[in-house]
Amino acid sequence: MKNTLEVIILAAGKGTRMKSALPKVLHHIAGKPMLHHVVDTALQLKPEAIHVVVGHGAEQVKESFKATSDADSLEDEITRANCKLHFAEQTEQLGTGHAVMQASSNLKQDSKVLILYGDVPLLRKKTLQKVVDSVEESFTLLTQILTDPTGYGRIKRDDSENILSIVEQKDASTSELAIQEINTGVMALPSDKLNEWLPKLSDDNAQNEYYLTDLIALAARSDTPIQAINPSEQFEPQGVNNRVQQAELERAYQLNCAKELMMQGLYLSDPARVDVRGKVTFGSDCKVDVNCIFIGHVELGDNVQIGPSCILENCKIGSGSKIAAFSSIDDSELGENVAVGPYARLRPGTRLANKTKIGNFVETKKAVIGEGSKVNHLSYIGDTKMGTGVNVGAGTITCNYDGVNKHLTHIEDDVFVGSNSSIVAPVTLSQGSTIGAGSTITRTTPEHTLTLTRAKQLSLPEWKRPKKK
Repeated sequence: MKNTLEVIILAAGKGTRMKSALPKVLHHIAGKPMLHHVVDTALQLKPEAIHVVVGHGAEQVKESFKATSDADSLEDEITRANCKLHFAEQTEQLGTGHAVMQASSNLKQDSKVLILYGDVPLLRKKTLQKVVDSVEESFTLLTQILTDPTGYGRIKRDDSENILSIVEQKDASTSELAIQEINTGVMALPSDKLNEWLPKLSDDNAQNEYYLTDLIALAARSDTPIQAINPSEQFEPQGVNNRVQQAELERAYQLNCAKELMMQGLYLSDPARVDVRGKVTFGSDCKVDVNCIFIGHVELGDNVQIGPSCILENCKIGSGSKIAAFSSIDDSELGENVAVGPYARLRPGTRLANKTKIGNFVETKKAVIGEGSKVNHLSYIGDTKMGTGVNVGAGTITCNYDGVNKHLTHIEDDVFVGSNSSIVAPVTLSQGSTIGAGSTITRTTPEHTLTLTRAKQLSLPEWKRPKKK
């Protein structure tokens, strides 16, 4: 009995029809390379090893497994799963059978082998688990019935419905082209059978390539049982060859994701108008309006309301908070009953305590803002530590950058900042200070005192408005 699973992922193709310098498997679905989707799903099957066959753009593909500045690497995920990662290079593009040959020498002799494709990103664990579980001494294929099977290899069966072979589109006769059961390319078989049959493949066909699908005929001739498994969802085995198919799979992924979120209790105004490019967790009675985008890990508490056209990335929103339309929140943490927007931008490092308010056209960055404080209109608050009960008037900016270094502004509890003020860091606005409108503050202010810097207002009665000559 074979318990060890190894996965081969074919990722060597150029993807000419994508019209891009980027290797096809690195094009994104839901903000992540297609190949990474395939690896993530494969890891859920708990394989002992994953073998990635690379070719066009091999170094780019390998590099994509390494760490980025803001996330763990795919290599790290694979290591944590106690799985080995191997790369095999296909220097000549001589077909899918030839690609598998490049990885076969690294396979154990007593394992199950699952063969996947780097441009087929939406296969589910549930479907692949059925394929893997059916393999002992048998050969298992993932097949599908299509109304229009154009472009796919056809499954040939005998009168007893036993699978005999797969005929590729370019090699098929008129009667074979009428077959609607197609090969998805996904298959699983014992490693010893795979290594026995691979050397027997021939390139005597219309493409002059070594077809992996010819393994089926070899299996049938050796009386090896061949099984067919169907996917749980129609969209799962679809691949990407061009931008149209990429967009179609993007929408299929997003609609399926939206349905899952709604089944878990999230209210979406329109499931066709939300994009999830990561993971969303949420409490009870949360509402999300149309055209919102979630990136990375987004956590919503209870009774959170997200207005239309908001972008939330790697952030935590406390219970009872409301994010108004067209707001952007990135790498920030919001407490409970916080109000943001509309048209607010919270940049990385923003931390808002309970009952704070960030209004329209306000931008924050590395700002820690205390409970009940308000920045309502047209302001920039950066590199700032703000206390409780502060009110910041419209048009206020913290001048935190001197052209080389960033400096910190301290705004203590119960400070009132008048409109159109400039707070030049490093500086402290002491507790209870009031800043007169239009002031430029460069030094520490006294507690509970009005501070202002304002030139004397002048009126010139003899002045005449110029006239056009």
